[in-house]
Amino acid sequence: MRSMRVLRTTALVTAAPILLAVAGLVHPRHLTPTTAGDWAGLHIALLPVFPFLVLGLVVPLWGRPRRDAEGALTVLAWLGSLGYAAYYSGLDAVAGISAGTVVDHGVHGAAGRLFATGDALGRVGVYALAVACLATCAVLYRRHGVRTLPGAVVLLAACWSFVDSHIFWPRGVLTMVAFALAFALLTAATFSSGDDRARSHTRTSR
Repeated sequence: MRSMRVLRTTALVTAAPILLAVAGLVHPRHLTPTTAGDWAGLHIALLPVFPFLVLGLVVPLWGRPRRDAEGALTVLAWLGSLGYAAYYSGLDAVAGISAGTVVDHGVHGAAGRLFATGDALGRVGVYALAVACLATCAVLYRRHGVRTLPGAVVLLAACWSFVDSHIFWPRGVLTMVAFALAFALLTAATFSSGDDRARSHTRTSR
């Protein structure tokens, strides 16, 4: 039963980064009149996927936050996740869908400005994601101890890389793989910690 719960949770939190990594493998390297249709189409398909990257932060913090420091960090993680979902979706819409569409229709001079706006939105989104990651790691460390550190280190490294890698091959793809690995490690750490507490309770109740 426990192993199935771990597998289901791991699949849930790693689905989005894995899908984004696969998308990065086919993402055009450059926006040109030849690639513009594929560029815009791919970003339309990814529009509902990017926000779900934060499931790896929301799922382990599920539940009503307490009225203490841990609860405040949980709310901060939720707010950072919301900021990421909003602003990174803006990047996807502006630099992905809009830029691809104008280039595909032969509109000259607009793509550069769309990229500049999209990049600014994306940076804000990733900075919000970094805040959410830091807050989540702090909560999980308080709850589960040092076993969360490997996942936290990988997660923060992925966040740092995400600032300017998007999902482009190779670094962007590796960044998404790192997010998936981090979420899997944190899931394993939280379930293992729960087992340790259950065994300790069993021993003390005998």
